[in-house]
Amino acid sequence: MDKRWIIAPACDNEKVLKLSSELGVSNLLSELLVQRGITTYDEAKAFFRPSLDMLHDPFLMNDMDKAVSRIERALKNNEKLMVYGDYDVDGTTSVALVYSFFKENGFDDIIFYIPDRYNEGYGISYRSIDFANEQEVDLVIALDCGIKAVDKVDYAKQKGIDFIICDHHRPDVEIPAAIAVLDNKRVDSTYPYDELSGCGVGFKLIQAYAQKNNIAFDKLKKYLDLVAISIASDLVPITGENRVLAFYGLKALNTNPRPGIIAVLEAANIRANNDPENKLFFERELTINDLVFSVGPRVNAAGRIKNGEDSVELLISQDAEIAKHYASKINTFNNERRNLDTQTTQEALEIISSSEKLKNSLSTVLYKPEWHKGVLGIVASRLTEVYYRPTIVLSESNGMLTGSARSIKNFDIYNAIEECSDLLEHFGGHTYAAGLSIKPENFEAFVNKFEKVVEKNIDKEMLVPEIEIDAEINLNQITGKFVRILKQFSPFGPGNMSPVFVTRNVKDTGYVRIVGKNHIKTEVFQETVRSNPFPAIAFQLGEHYERIEKGEKFNICYHIEENEWNGIKTVQFNVKDISFDEA
Repeated sequence: MDKRWIIAPACDNEKVLKLSSELGVSNLLSELLVQRGITTYDEAKAFFRPSLDMLHDPFLMNDMDKAVSRIERALKNNEKLMVYGDYDVDGTTSVALVYSFFKENGFDDIIFYIPDRYNEGYGISYRSIDFANEQEVDLVIALDCGIKAVDKVDYAKQKGIDFIICDHHRPDVEIPAAIAVLDNKRVDSTYPYDELSGCGVGFKLIQAYAQKNNIAFDKLKKYLDLVAISIASDLVPITGENRVLAFYGLKALNTNPRPGIIAVLEAANIRANNDPENKLFFERELTINDLVFSVGPRVNAAGRIKNGEDSVELLISQDAEIAKHYASKINTFNNERRNLDTQTTQEALEIISSSEKLKNSLSTVLYKPEWHKGVLGIVASRLTEVYYRPTIVLSESNGMLTGSARSIKNFDIYNAIEECSDLLEHFGGHTYAAGLSIKPENFEAFVNKFEKVVEKNIDKEMLVPEIEIDAEINLNQITGKFVRILKQFSPFGPGNMSPVFVTRNVKDTGYVRIVGKNHIKTEVFQETVRSNPFPAIAFQLGEHYERIEKGEKFNICYHIEENEWNGIKTVQFNVKDISFDEA
């Protein structure tokens, strides 16, 4: 698929030069900072040296005082507490965090509950409230869900069960009549930052409780690993408060990981280091990418294939052998998930390719009753990679069509689904990802209406994927100092993506080859600036091999990365796209 290369507009030159002088860095690095809204020495210091002092006062969040008071009353009266969370990574890390904290801080009568994806579905269920009633639960803390559970909270209240809701999804006009509703996306929110993950909201709850009850903040640091995993896996922006939480969460993961994470990463072939001089726990430094691609999918797999309770047990385990047991189970689930993902994606692609209507639509809405509900979100993401348009994938569960939606850049799929809400039983989510359920008899009407909504709101140019490029540079600008400072821009993620550069008129040094199925391994240099050669890997771009091998000049857009092999670190380009200047 062709891609548009969009180079960021030049920043205010006066700001760039001023910041460059203040920091003693190149104009190029200064420009990258200004692009990220960093224009002063103090802002740069906060960016490069995040401090836990930069975290906001948790009591700035609406209802936080009510939540803490209710939990204190529950502890004083020896009430039973149930910690409830969604079955995905954000939900299970949230439950592990809040359950562990209160278990260690006074609550003996505490249980946790993860709903079954297939029998209960997303969010708070009537079944879970009945279970809580049977267990004589007095208070439920719901995490990463509940903001739309108006009827469920009312039902619980009839049974004498109070709710505290900790969510980060967008609410409806009416919010549940819970004791407290902690959600930074409330219309009336007074909290300074509105992009926390569900686990992030859970962390603010324990931070507030600790603050009120004179528990030292140092005792909360060990939970930041769970917050970092949720931030990475839920793809929330790594800006502001999330940047601080992710930075220190990665530090905890790299120096003092919990047994469950050690076991999960061993299953992903990332092992502990054997060098006593190395301060890192693992053989290499973990990054956000490791959480996104190695930890997150495995923690998610239990809820996709069986039940998310296994993931919570993994994350709260203090015993290495028990952790290994759950990691092994979860790794098996992950392998099964991969197989289902591959098979379902192939079936979905075949359905689209055999239908002229689907091939020519502006949206993709697919349904097959036997598709496994646990992989629908992944499959929707895979289809957007191939067809690049708003996508919904559904299967049948308990007489309803339920599934997941994924979007493309600048298209708010939540709003599009909301415009079709008269045909839906339930929906919720974010700008780029959502879940929904629909009666079978409304499917065709929904497909047609959703397509019309997309047609009305989408610009045709948005249907061509774009690569955002931070700067056009020559290879001789890539020095050791430049790479060292660039590395400190991490942790990377939405809102602070790893910079993408474009360099024109590069040539291969004569060692280009195809590796794997369709990847190009090359070494590039620029004759015009007499640059040193740099190794580069271009995934899934093998169609350009022949022209590169013939010695043609070409243009690349790429990330600059460090590649470590046998303890030796080298700079390598991760090439996102290749183009040629046609005569």
